[in-house]
Amino acid sequence: MLKRSIIALSLLTILSGCSLDGDDGKDGLQGEQGPAGQNGTNGTDGVNGIDGTNGTDGANGTDANAALTINLIGRAVLNAESPEGAAEIVAYQASKQRIFAINSSGDSAVVNIMKADSFDRAALVKNNEGVINGTNLSSEITLALNEHSVGDANSIAIDANNELLAVAMAASNTGDAGLIAFYDISGDEPQFIKNVTVGALPDMVTFSHDGNKVLVANEGEPNGDFSIDPEGSISIININDGVIADTAISITFSAYNDKQAELEELGIVFANPRGRTINGNLINTTVAMDLEPEYISISKDNKFAYVSLQENNALAIVNLEDNSIELKGLGFKDWSNLLFDASDKDGGVNFKSYPGLYGMYQPDTISSFTWKGANFIVTANEGDAREYFFDTTDEADCLAKGGLDYDEDDGCLSYIDETRTKDLTLASNFDYLNNDNSDIGRLKVTTVKGDEDNNGEYESLYAYGARSFTIWDSNGMVVFDSGDQISRITASVHGAAFNNNEDENDGDSRSDDKGAEPEALALGTIGERTFAFIGLERMGGIMVFDITNPYNVTFQDYFFNRGLEADADITGDLAPEGMAFIPAEQSATNEALLVVGNEISGSIAVWEISTN
Repeated sequence: MLKRSIIALSLLTILSGCSLDGDDGKDGLQGEQGPAGQNGTNGTDGVNGIDGTNGTDGANGTDANAALTINLIGRAVLNAESPEGAAEIVAYQASKQRIFAINSSGDSAVVNIMKADSFDRAALVKNNEGVINGTNLSSEITLALNEHSVGDANSIAIDANNELLAVAMAASNTGDAGLIAFYDISGDEPQFIKNVTVGALPDMVTFSHDGNKVLVANEGEPNGDFSIDPEGSISIININDGVIADTAISITFSAYNDKQAELEELGIVFANPRGRTINGNLINTTVAMDLEPEYISISKDNKFAYVSLQENNALAIVNLEDNSIELKGLGFKDWSNLLFDASDKDGGVNFKSYPGLYGMYQPDTISSFTWKGANFIVTANEGDAREYFFDTTDEADCLAKGGLDYDEDDGCLSYIDETRTKDLTLASNFDYLNNDNSDIGRLKVTTVKGDEDNNGEYESLYAYGARSFTIWDSNGMVVFDSGDQISRITASVHGAAFNNNEDENDGDSRSDDKGAEPEALALGTIGERTFAFIGLERMGGIMVFDITNPYNVTFQDYFFNRGLEADADITGDLAPEGMAFIPAEQSATNEALLVVGNEISGSIAVWEISTN
């Protein structure tokens, strides 16, 4: 089966050029030799970069002594003729070994249900590029959501305690309340139970570990001209002895409406359309309207819910014992002493350091785990700008109604917080760089931060996302950040195809805009080790880090199933959006599995992960 992996030891040697020798550079049992001189002067001396003890295979970047073996053993493609959006969020029912996947690419929202109790591995054949496009899984049940619940499906979750399926359904009209649709999945066919009304635009739903609560992140985005701007909120639905409450508890952020300045001091970022008239509407956005919950993780002891506020670069912590809430700004990542490729027009891989450049973490998916009895939060730092359009007849009408620009496809631009650095006037501290397409001038940054003294010159630049994953403690302090590892590893592996987009093979096309874009995230324990799996939306690959000790994190592997041949049609699995980890004891293969929903290819990929 497909196995493309890079071991941490040999790869970090290549990246850093550091010696990986023993005490005296003694050679142990030698692995197969890669291309001569790749890692040192002669490529064979332990002093110069290859230690035979580790059995390094320079040609393939694999190690017989690697901690994990990872193989693609299952694959399905939903809506093959129009796959985009057909496989975004996935969940797993352990009792029946079934995979559930949201499929929103057709005329109505459905959930596809696939059996994962056997895998015909012979059906998955690699093409000449080493990519698997075949399938050995198919949908056995199609659950038509709109038979009982009106709206668009955004998220699903499964509770093993009560054998329940919860589906987050967003209303078609901006500002209208959404629904959580509940199904009994204890039998062969899901049986609808009830809808429970929640907040506007429910974007993610999850169960507590004991099955006693359902939590919902209601993003509450505005419409294009801000005439409707619902508050972001968090809904809690109680479940007592398997009985689902008829109404949800709503947690809002209205108590913070008079505290914006204090929150900004904490590193929380707000949009700034206030005081403008757009399409006849005077904009007066409150803090509660501006805060937009994205994703939720519940602590192992079910006492706390950690909620990412992606666009706001913040974290909300809900005490589930009294439903109180606390906001924490995530601050900003300093790129001064790290390597960063800022342009998609600089001819390829071109890393530099940029004093004065910062990253807003802006995590999408988050998860949590415990170490020494303490809670830690893990974030995939995707980043996200804000951009809104409303319909109008033509450009003149757009500008007359307070619009900023007109586009025939999108309509009238009412608000955007994103610009390219070359369109900003930079302060003298940036005299060291070229503010043009060959350098940082192409980088997309926010306009709402950086002009510290409001004189029209930017003393700091703030990019979207951190091109990394981060571990935080419960105080909101950074315990570990992967720094520039994701960029450097993918540049070493993919070369000219580095920072590709998810729907093209031009290479370097995302360097100006969040890079490989870590978005999906899953944590899983294999043996006695805890691993973080980080899905890269644009590159399509998945990074693996050992986070057993959050203060001693190590890179483990990188795997992918994507064609990267320049100017060719892309094949394989594209844009991992959601992931579910299956422990070995719940797997049909008796090995741990990682189920990945790939949004652009509409494919479900099942990877088997075993320890060596």
